[in-house]
Amino acid sequence: MYDDAATARKILTDLGDTWAVVGLSANPGRAAHGVAAVLQRFGKRIVPVHPKAETVHGEPGYPSLSAIPFPVDVVDVFVNSSLAGPVADEAVTIGAKAVWFQLGVIDEDAYARTRAAGLDMVMDRCPAIEIGGLR
Repeated sequence: MYDDAATARKILTDLGDTWAVVGLSANPGRAAHGVAAVLQRFGKRIVPVHPKAETVHGEPGYPSLSAIPFPVDVVDVFVNSSLAGPVADEAVTIGAKAVWFQLGVIDEDAYARTRAAGLDMVMDRCPAIEIGGLR
C-alpha cells in the first residue's frame, strides 16, 4: 500500500538524513517551505531542488536532482501529480534510497516503478506530520 505507516516510519528513521525537497523555493507561503523547516528541526539536511536553485533555510539549491553533487537519501516531492513520475524516475537514477510524495501527490505507475527499482516509497503523506510522532 502506497501510504503505509511502517514504510513512512522506516524512511524517517532508518534511511538517512539527506532529503532533497523537490519544489522547495524561498517562498514562505508554500507548503514545502514549512515542511523543510520541520525536517531541519528534526536533524535532516534539506536540499532545495527548484528550477530557480534558490538558497532556502541556509541550504544552497539545485535546479534538478541530477545537479546535486553529493548522495541523497530521500527525495521529497512537492510537485503536481502529473509531474511527479519523472521526479521519482530521477530519484532512482541518482541512487536515492526512498521517495516521498507529499499529500495529494499520487502516481501509482511511478510508485510501481520506484518500488520495482528497490526503493522505499510512500505517497499522499507528509513527513512533517509523521516525524513529530516519532520522538
